[in-house]
Amino acid sequence: MKKVLIIMADGFEEIEAVTVIDLLRRADIDVIIAGLNGKSVTGAHNIVVAADIELKSVLKAEYDMLILPGGGPGTAALAASSDVLELIRRYDSKKTYIAAICAAPTALAKAGIMDGRAVTSYPGTENAFDSKLYKTEAVVISGHIITSRAPGTAADFALTLVKILAGENRAETLAKEIYHNQRR
Repeated sequence: MKKVLIIMADGFEEIEAVTVIDLLRRADIDVIIAGLNGKSVTGAHNIVVAADIELKSVLKAEYDMLILPGGGPGTAALAASSDVLELIRRYDSKKTYIAAICAAPTALAKAGIMDGRAVTSYPGTENAFDSKLYKTEAVVISGHIITSRAPGTAADFALTLVKILAGENRAETLAKEIYHNQRR
């Protein structure tokens, strides 16, 4: 079973985090929610999520993917954390998957791992990246780095992660089960 770590900080974007957690768990992927500063994390819209563990408890653990949800204040907290930046750099050096959505790709840029890589992010954060490599697609894959645009792309992002971790068939089956992009 694949195992992923999603790091959440106060001010995270709820749609991005919960959609990803939900769809990965539906695909039988083990999702560990790590709270940056504790086991209770409050989203940008005052939804409180109980983390499985505090980030400091899993800094040495290895996962198949590191996931960062966006949200302005949450992303700022992630980018300000030396622990998070070190994890990003360590996962990048091992070519382990790193996924970030909305504003969270800016934390990847702050960690110094985005040079020469295609990326997308929330509109208005483009100047953190090389303009020649910046894309406006819902999801952009650049090697082992997966980025996504905004809350409205959360399901596309999550299904892409399922495809990477559990295979195309599982992602397609899950998309049908939730009626993703299907008309009545």
